[in-house]
Parts: sequence; C-alpha cells; structure tokens
Amino acid sequence: MTGKTFSAGGFSARLLACNTVVVGTGAAGYNAADRLWKLGVHDLLIVTENRLGGTSRNTGSDKQTYYKLTLSGADPDSVREMAETLYQGQCVDGDIALCEAALSTQGFFKLVELGVPFPRSRCGEYIGYKTDHDPRRRATSVGPYTSRQMTERLEATVQAKGVPLLDHTQVIRVLSDGQTVYGLLCLSTLSSGEADRYVIVRCKNVVYATGGPAGMYADSVYPVSHYGASGLALEAGVRGKNLTEWQYGLASVSPRWNVSGTYMQVLPRVVSTEADGSGEREFLMDFFQTPAEMLSKLFLKGYQWPFDVRKVDGGSSIIDILAYLERCKGRRVFLDYRRNPGDGGIPYESLDRDAYEYLRRAGACFGTPLERLEHMNAPAVEFYRDKGVDLSAQPLEISLCAQHNNGGLGIDCWWQTSLRGFFAVGEAAASHGVYRPGGTALNAGQVGSTRAAQYIAARCQGAPGGDEAFEALAAQALQEMGTLARQTLGGPGSVRQAWKDAGRRMSECGAAIRNGAQLEECLDEVRRRLDELPRTVRAGSEGELQWVYRLRDTLISQQVYLSAMLDYMAQGGASRGSALYTDPAGRKPYAQLPDAFTFVLDDGSRGALVQEVLYHDGACQFQWRPVRPVPEDDDFFENVWRSYRETGNID
Repeated sequence: MTGKTFSAGGFSARLLACNTVVVGTGAAGYNAADRLWKLGVHDLLIVTENRLGGTSRNTGSDKQTYYKLTLSGADPDSVREMAETLYQGQCVDGDIALCEAALSTQGFFKLVELGVPFPRSRCGEYIGYKTDHDPRRRATSVGPYTSRQMTERLEATVQAKGVPLLDHTQVIRVLSDGQTVYGLLCLSTLSSGEADRYVIVRCKNVVYATGGPAGMYADSVYPVSHYGASGLALEAGVRGKNLTEWQYGLASVSPRWNVSGTYMQVLPRVVSTEADGSGEREFLMDFFQTPAEMLSKLFLKGYQWPFDVRKVDGGSSIIDILAYLERCKGRRVFLDYRRNPGDGGIPYESLDRDAYEYLRRAGACFGTPLERLEHMNAPAVEFYRDKGVDLSAQPLEISLCAQHNNGGLGIDCWWQTSLRGFFAVGEAAASHGVYRPGGTALNAGQVGSTRAAQYIAARCQGAPGGDEAFEALAAQALQEMGTLARQTLGGPGSVRQAWKDAGRRMSECGAAIRNGAQLEECLDEVRRRLDELPRTVRAGSEGELQWVYRLRDTLISQQVYLSAMLDYMAQGGASRGSALYTDPAGRKPYAQLPDAFTFVLDDGSRGALVQEVLYHDGACQFQWRPVRPVPEDDDFFENVWRSYRETGNID
C-alpha cells in the first residue's frame, strides 16, 4: 500500500493503492476481510465511516435469528431443499439460493469456532426452531444480539491478523467508467480543512459491505449509526435489482428496536395520544368486534412481525395498518405494559387456540403485560432498561418502520455486480426476493462475503491497472466533490434538516403504503432537491460536510428506488410482500378502513421475474428478466473432483 498525493483542479488527496478494499465493518465486511487474508490476499484495506456503527453491531430483535441447514433432530433436510425454500420467495435467482444453502454450514461453523455461542444439545446437536417462511427448523439464535456477537468475534480475528483499517473515512464517489471499478474517493470525517480532507484509494477490487440504504427513511428500525451508500454504487453503474422489495414492521422509535415476539405475545395495551401526550385512547377496539378477537391478532403479530399484505384481510397485519393510520392523524402510538388492555382481565380461554395454548404452556396466564414479559423473556425488559426506558414507568412509542431491503445491488453467484471488480455483500446485495425466511440475511452476509473472497483470491489478484482511466476518473471525482464542498460550506448549517426532510418524505410516500400519485410527486421533489443541492444546502462547519455527501447519496437512492416502485406499478404490479400499492380498481378488506386502502393482492404471476435498473446521467432504465433457475449441476463425484483440481470450480 502506497501513500502519495494526488492533485487535480486545485484540490489534493492522499493517495493509497491496494488490491482490494472492503467498505464496511459489519459481520459481512469483517468476514470478507478475514476470508481474503486467509486465502492469501494481504494487499488489503478496510474503509469505514464508523467502526462501531452499522446495523450488524447495533441492532437485533426479541430473538435475533440465524438461518442455516438443519443440524439437529430427525427432520430430513438437504442443500437442495433449503435452496428451493429460498428460491420460492419469489424474484430470487436460483444460483444465489443454492450458494446460500450450500455454504450455510461452512459459515455457521466458522462462527461457532470463533466463539459465537449458538446453543447445542448434550450430544452436540445445534438445535433449531421454525421461523417465518421456514418449513423446517433451520433457525437458531444466541439471543437479541446475535449479529453483534458475530461482528465482535469476526472483528477480533481480523484485528489479530493486522489487516489495516481506515476509520472515520466516508466513501463519497466510486471511481468507475460504467464497466470497471478503479477505486474510491473518500472523505476524512475528522479533517480540519481542505489540506487533509480527501483520500483516494486506487484498487482492483471493492467489496461493498455498506448495508441497506437505511438513510432513505425517517421511520426506521435501522440503528441511527447506519446510513448505507447504495446511491454511490448505482451512480457508478451498478445495476439495481428488486429495489421495490422491502420489509417493514412495528418498532420502537427510541431506541430503535423491533417489537416482535414476546413484546406482542404478552398482550400490551396499544394506545395513541395527541402530539403533546394528551387524549390517550385504546384505538384498536374501534375496529375489532370483541376484545378476544383484538388480542388474538395482537398475539399473532408477535409471530408474524413483518407487515405482509397477505395478512391484512383476516390476519395480523391489520394491526400495522391501524397503528399507521393513527400516526397519519398526527397522533403518537404506544405499547403500554403497565396495565392490561381495557384495564381488565385477559379472557385467556376466549383467545384463538394457538394464543391460549402458548400462554398456558408458558405459564403466563396471569398479571399485567409487564409481569408476563418478565416471566417469559426477562432480557426483553432489561434491554429497554439498559437503553433508559423503564417499561414499568412509561409506555413505549412505536411506528411502522423500514427494517430490511430484500433487494439492492444486483449480483452473480460470486456476488460480483455488473461493475467488474465491484462485489456487494450483506444487505447491500440483492440476494433476496419478495419473501425470505427470518434470519436469512445473516447467513447471506456470511456466504456472500465468502464467495466474493474466493473469487478475488482465485481470479483478481495483483496490482490495479488502467493508469490513464484511473487518472481521469480520480481527477474528475476530486474536482466535482471538492467543488461541492466549497459551494456548500459556510453560513448557517441547513444540511441536517434537509436530510431529515428527505427521510420524512420517503417514509410518507415510499414505504409500506404506496400510492402512484404520491410516488410521482415525491420523485419530482427528490429530483429537484438533488439538482438544487449545491445552491440550497449549507454545511455550517467542516464536520457537517459528511452530511452533504450523505444527503447526495440518499437523494440518488431515493430517486432510483421511487422510480423502481413506479415502474413496477406501470408494469401491472400489485400489492405483495411488505408493500401495499393502493388501487381504486381493487377491494377494501374492511369497510372501516379509509378508501385509500383499496388494493389488489398480487397473484404471484410476476414471481419468476426480476426487475433490474440502470441509473445513468440522472435517468433510470428498467428491464425485466426471468429469474435464473436453481442449477442442475453434474454432481458425479469424479467429474466434480477433476474440474476442482483444475480450476477450483471458480469461474
């Protein structure tokens, strides 16, 4: 790795060079770095905005799940069957599904060896349980902080190897000619001025482990330390895939945390208030006919946490919509664990059978919601107490929040994108479709980063080339981003508010509830804000420049994602997954709902198609293609062994 100075147009940057840059310090990024090092790629650098930030380290749930091949009990399972489960999620490429199934045990056992304490039986079986969209018992967990423990163990092994890391370094431009990656332009967020503001990393490969574009949404369960950087990759020519497919669900606002599992199964009061906290009322009973019906749906919400349009009519997702509608009225929504709903007793034996039997077997047919929660899952109470929220003294504010992008940057079976040398891993990569079993994201991050490392080690070693192309691209990027800093730096800072406003607009029109006219209006506003950014946004200090570049990335992401939603509607796409597209030609499942909630449920006919988008010169070009099937490879041992000896079966 070299350390020189690169200058262009009156701007300068520290210049580094290496074979591969890993961007991000979550579980996927650290695994990529560790795998690369073990495979002999030592000309390596990790770049991160905040080593202690990100979703892997700072998020979780009631029982955060890791999904892998069944490793206990008498239930039959196989790599092919797991691949088919993933493939059936709609809009999923079969080769990616097969890779995630085939490498799931390799990734899992590596984490075990690193010390992640996944539970096992006395005889050594790694026990599992069923999660959503899971026909087997492939799920496992180490509690609410599974991904954090993964990240910490992976970080330790990477640090022990001495892999160099640049912290407080924000990528602000991917150097690309639309076909090949040549490097990255970065901002040093601790800089004191122009002299030490920029860093250019010249490289042959980039492993992009930046997570999903969390910064697009204000109502978000992503940790506040996670923003994503998908817009920069799309700007560089990486094809987007399945961008319409997200997962939304009810989550607490502060701290940001999924209120899944026992948080709902203990049957708290669900109340709303005016913005100032006055006018409290239990609004769910305005909709349901009996307390038992309401409580049964609330219990089921714990099992079926993600908002799912298939579960609106007669299912638990009506809870999400009713909470969303209260928020649309300008009211705040809370879970209150201090008293039972209606301030009376729970009619346990009148609940749906599954709810009653679960609570009975858990010995939880007693007391207040808080007493039931402490009995069934004491760490769930302790989590909020550790975050400064005492559930015995105050209600918990919630909202319908963005939680996971099932789509993202398009990849092949080695997790390489359409941009040569640019690999996307973790949530940044579009390895999922409309539906996915809970916990597949953690497995996908480990598998994808392993596959990318294997390909780079076998096919992409050596020093970066393309001297003339790099020089031209680096000069252009440095001049453009340096000029943007000069244009926006000085005066009263407005950039943080502009970024908050951008997230609020996206949450209002481009989240779980989507209306075509509102999407068009929001898209026009995003385009205008992006075009006017140098003239209308101000960074009040050197430290606020990072928000200027972050806002730019967010607006690019919003433009492409909103365009994808509109294209989906224009192609006749209907409500599916975690997205309800309003449609006056459809039906309203409940007369009590506003007319805006008339929609058509998707019939699955588009489940074998993938939407791809190319962003170029500020415009989006879309194409739809069939999913790649699950490969029917030759599994005759002698043939596979021969080709493995020749090429490692990496091509």
